[in-house]
Amino acid sequence: MNPNFQLTPARQAVVNGLAIVGFIALVAAGIALAVYATRFVPTVVNRIGLAAVYLGSAFNPSPDNGLSVVPTPSATSTISFGNGTTTAPTTSGTKPVATTPAPGVKTAGTYPIGGAAAASPVSFYGLPDLMVTVSAIGYLDTSSADSFIASATVPDDKRPAVRFIVKNIGTNVSGTWRFEASIPTRGTFDYDSPLQQSLAPGDSIDYTLGFDRAREGTDQPITLTVDSDTRVTESNENNNTISLKITVLGD
Repeated sequence: MNPNFQLTPARQAVVNGLAIVGFIALVAAGIALAVYATRFVPTVVNRIGLAAVYLGSAFNPSPDNGLSVVPTPSATSTISFGNGTTTAPTTSGTKPVATTPAPGVKTAGTYPIGGAAAASPVSFYGLPDLMVTVSAIGYLDTSSADSFIASATVPDDKRPAVRFIVKNIGTNVSGTWRFEASIPTRGTFDYDSPLQQSLAPGDSIDYTLGFDRAREGTDQPITLTVDSDTRVTESNENNNTISLKITVLGD
């Protein structure tokens, strides 16, 4: 440093002012960086880390359940003939007498779909029994569950998928229920379904479940569990879980 150089009061004030401005700018930059990290970094990580599940379903009612048709007053129609009055038979020397027609008799019946014989009303008893079975494994050709293709192996650019059936083989309605799918993604992931509709005895639902970000390799495990939160009291709990394996090809 030049020994002849001396800070005058004016120069000292300028230096102090620049130091303060620099410190404030540094603090502001740090705050801005912290806000950016808090708002945006977790979003990017979540987008990278999560897998998407593609689910389709089709409800199949039991063929044993009949269709009951009960007429109501609002659905009843009256058909009149002519002017709505009838004339009694005439005999010689008598004058015709007008009479009011008597109302018809209301009827109610049970009519099965398809024209078969009338079915008896269904009465439920005992307990429900939800059973899960696998019908096929394969992959989704697109992001739609309708694009399922059955295959023992999954190409590296496709989404592994499984088709399974949940059926109530018990003797009573199930009430609402859930299922869980443990799938081989690149991170641990269990899919918990929303509440599913109640199933009467004999009712079933066909599901197609696919997912992306699959873990590559042979014999990748998939486990399906019906009534995963045990909200349904069943006659048999041993048929609620099924496991399978699928091969996912890499590059």
